[in-house]
Amino acid sequence: MGGTPFGKSLGDLGGSGRERARRRGQGQLEAQVLAALQHSSGPATAAWVQQRLGGDLAYTTVMTILSRLHAKQAVTRERSGRAYVWTPAADEAGLAALRMRRVLDGEPDRDAVLASFVSALSAHDEQLLRTLLDRAADDGPAPGAAAPDGPGHRDPSDHTHGG
Repeated sequence: MGGTPFGKSLGDLGGSGRERARRRGQGQLEAQVLAALQHSSGPATAAWVQQRLGGDLAYTTVMTILSRLHAKQAVTRERSGRAYVWTPAADEAGLAALRMRRVLDGEPDRDAVLASFVSALSAHDEQLLRTLLDRAADDGPAPGAAAPDGPGHRDPSDHTHGG
């Protein structure tokens, strides 16, 4: 499963391996790790990901990023001997969507946050969102989605949730 490292070559960034790792943001590392996993021919070890990214990142850094991605449900893992093998559960778009849902879930007034978000969309993005919502409505509720009166639905008169 060899190949060329993903993203900008770490050797092109200057400084030691640890200094280079610190200069990249967590989101950039997560995206690079996901890209490597998506190009693997199957489940991959952390050592394979480390090598695929150019080998300049510490193994523990790669494990930390994989663990964070696992906590975000962007990758899955299963035991293979004493180690884990990792598989992408989401692409970069899926990871961004997970982050957006986590932000929304952390807000006490979902209606206000969504209203503010939608009002700031460009005309093109608004039309795209309408198309996607229409398509989702035609397909029926997603598996495991809460019914309108189920958990997660907030009645505007329910003041216990800040609504």
